[in-house]
Formats: sequence, structure tokens, C-alpha cells
Amino acid sequence: MSAEFGGRTGLQGKLTQWLRAGRRPKETAGDGGREALLLAAADAGLPLAPAAHPAGYRCSCDRVGCPTPARHPVSFAWQTQSTTDGAQIERWARHQPQANFITATGMVHDVLDVPLDAGRDALERLLAAGVEVGPVAESDDGRLLFFTLTRGTPEDEDEWWPCELDCHPETADEHPGLRWHCRGSYVLVPPARLPGEDQAVRWVRGPEHALPDPLSLLEVLTEVCGRYVGADDADHAAGAGWPPRH
Repeated sequence: MSAEFGGRTGLQGKLTQWLRAGRRPKETAGDGGREALLLAAADAGLPLAPAAHPAGYRCSCDRVGCPTPARHPVSFAWQTQSTTDGAQIERWARHQPQANFITATGMVHDVLDVPLDAGRDALERLLAAGVEVGPVAESDDGRLLFFTLTRGTPEDEDEWWPCELDCHPETADEHPGLRWHCRGSYVLVPPARLPGEDQAVRWVRGPEHALPDPLSLLEVLTEVCGRYVGADDADHAAGAGWPPRH
């Protein structure tokens, strides 16, 4: 695990420097580094499953006009297939060396997915306030992903409630601001590649950071997203109940 995001000491100052300079934290290179990062995510409790990968500017799947190229699982059984078993993840990674991996949300963790500029602003504010943020990933498609504890699972119905921000892959475009990936959804887990030259998903804060309660981040994220979202998107969000009402 890279020392640049593997420790807490001096993290806030380094992060601020990266964000202001437009730099990105480095990740371990090579297949061994890829496996190590995937296993670190699994060790943190994130269930993983193989996903499609870029084929040039297209997707490796055989679907014509794939709407989410290199961003979706390869199996329709991804929810039951997702696992934290290290041996299985190593087999997948070695047998499918080009594959991305998704992590299924709503089992152990959720993901609060926000526009990149808003997310960077919120991250600096949260760290400056001493909030335990947890793992954070940056995607070159313009999103910042905050990994949190889940707010409920099918085995824990009393702790789950519907929310206007709930996001599934097929409804992602309906949530240009804040997206809440919970039951039935997934996100790419770093390291992952996106279509296009040098496009990727990478850790800003690694999975060694404890998963926080999503509600500890939600107020700042909704406030910042409300300021960054465009006028049309703001009108849509207001009609959908922004910020979310529970």
C-alpha cells in the first residue's frame, strides 16, 4: 500500500496539496500491486466481483452500444458472486488480468458518489473539521466516491429506509448531483481502468481507513453539491426532495 495514502500522519496537508495542484495519489504499479490493492479492499470488508474492462474506447463486453463501458459486472449473478475471499479474488485477478472489479454496495458498505469538484471541496471541509471520512476514490469520469457503512441490508430491514438519492446503475443519469449507492447497486473499486487514454479509478484515501456512518458526511456533501450543481439539475433535485427527506 502506497505510503502516500497508507497513513494518517500528515494526510490532510498532503491531500490539500494534491487537490490544489491537480495531482493524484500514486498507486502501486504492476499486476502484483493490482492484486494487493484488491485484496486490501476485500480485507476491509468490501465484497468484489469481476467487471468489464476497456477495449480501446469501447467496452470488453459484446453488447452493442454498451451504456456503461468497462463499468459493469461480467456476470448477472454479481450480487451472489461478490466475495471478500482472498483466494477467489486472486484467482479472478490472475485468470482475468485485464478485468476491472466492482464492489457490491448495501451489504457491508454504501457509497456516496458526488461530482468531482464538489467532492474535493467537501473532502477538504470534512478533514479540516476532524471528521473521520473513511476511504475515498476518484474516478476520471468526474466523480468522487465516499465509502461508508451501509445503512441497512436485507437481513436488517428495520435499519433501512428509502431515499430519493438511492442510485442504481441504470438510474445513475437521473442523479447528476449526489448519488447514494446502497442495496442493489455497485461501483468500480480501485484500481480500475476506464475507456480512453489514461482514464482510471484510484484511491485518494485507501481502504485501511475505517468506514464512517454515512450520516456523518451527508450534510456537508448535500450542501456542497447543492452549490455546485447546475441550474437545471438544481431544479430537478428540488423536485425530487433536496436535500433528502427520510
